[in-house]
Amino acid sequence: MRPGLRDERTPHGIHSFDVDRLRSHFDFPARGRIVTNNAASTQPPRELAALLTRLTEGYENVHRGQSVASQRMTALFEESYDIFAQWLNAPSRRTIATYRNTTEAVNAVMYSLLTDFRDGDNVVTTLVEHNSNFVPWWAMCREILPRFGRRVECRVARFDHRSGELDVDHLASLVDHRTKLVCVTGASNFLGTKPPLETIRSIASGSGYVRDDGGSGSLLLVDAAQLVPSSHVDVQRLDVDYLAFSCHKVLAPFGVGVLYAKEALLARSRPFLYGGDMIATGRVSPDRVEYNDLPWKYAAGTPNILGVIVSAHALRLLVDMVGVDRSRCWFGSSAPLPPSIVARTMELVRQHTAELAELALCEAMAVDGLTWYGPGPGLPRSPLLAFNVAGVDPFALAGALGREGVEARAGCHCATLAHRDLGLDPPASCRVSFAAYNTRDDVTRAMDAVRRMSDRLRR
Repeated sequence: MRPGLRDERTPHGIHSFDVDRLRSHFDFPARGRIVTNNAASTQPPRELAALLTRLTEGYENVHRGQSVASQRMTALFEESYDIFAQWLNAPSRRTIATYRNTTEAVNAVMYSLLTDFRDGDNVVTTLVEHNSNFVPWWAMCREILPRFGRRVECRVARFDHRSGELDVDHLASLVDHRTKLVCVTGASNFLGTKPPLETIRSIASGSGYVRDDGGSGSLLLVDAAQLVPSSHVDVQRLDVDYLAFSCHKVLAPFGVGVLYAKEALLARSRPFLYGGDMIATGRVSPDRVEYNDLPWKYAAGTPNILGVIVSAHALRLLVDMVGVDRSRCWFGSSAPLPPSIVARTMELVRQHTAELAELALCEAMAVDGLTWYGPGPGLPRSPLLAFNVAGVDPFALAGALGREGVEARAGCHCATLAHRDLGLDPPASCRVSFAAYNTRDDVTRAMDAVRRMSDRLRR
């Protein structure tokens, strides 16, 4: 199952980032595409398509057969949970559940906790959230729980309009002894800011909320859809209760989202979906149903088997492509991924993409009438830049960029709250976003096109 990676072996511990070597695994550069819509979805390396093809030759369902094919597919599927756990430095596969995307994973948390909310509780979220980490909680508080006569408040923390930074003091003022859950993004997909998760963890832990298990403190959920693709995320160090991300933003467009949750929470919570694999074998009777062991308690029905396997191996392939350890191929291997290898890989990705974002901002500052959102030059920012140009419709600008071969995006980017809070009318911006395979030339060409198209559209 090992792909034909280029055999470029160098001593263990390489600390450079060879973007040309990484780009050689993708088809889009040869087609002249300037791919700068990576916050929405990344491009797949060709090895993943080849792996998917090979897997189909021995495809069978998992946990539902005694054939050699079924047993082999089950082993690969279960191993994928180990890979996801290793990538996040989670304790084990028992802390992992898979869904279609981050949105579904967040909804799974909401429905699992739904009946645990007590009358008078509250949820604290923020104005910098993706709609997927606001609307489920808004709906729970405004539409679902009221039907059962339960009052739960959804509180929303503000952000600094100039810097784009979350107002942590305001968030702290909203958290009290009735805050069951704090929900924050790990990185804004509009502003590019990264809230201080360690500080927010401390705020949540000190809330004084009395939990059903006898413990004290609010739960913390992190939407890491924009954080995981360009950062090393260690869920044990962050001490998050829940964390979700989408594999389609990490090279694997196969409809897979990953939810990490502390094992005690998954063991105690009710499932989101019922039926199929989440039921303990033979343990259904008219008056009693027993659930499967973790993590399969959260795997109802036939899952996205091939998507999960290939998405997990996309993470291994990223390690090989970045090349922090060229003494072996991790893609296709069953060897556990060492935390140090993951950390070194993602640190190189972070450094590279941060440089691209800084270059984009510097180039943007030379465009007449351009207003960018989020941190200024020299300040940390996730690898994206959202902006508007005075007198230019952002949708028209994105369309014009597309005709120039620059794949940008215009809209609210599902960050509607922040766009409206900034008073943008329409609530939209143009955005370029970068991944590990982007180059400085991509950035320069994209921002040059922004300059030229803005001038043309203003005539």
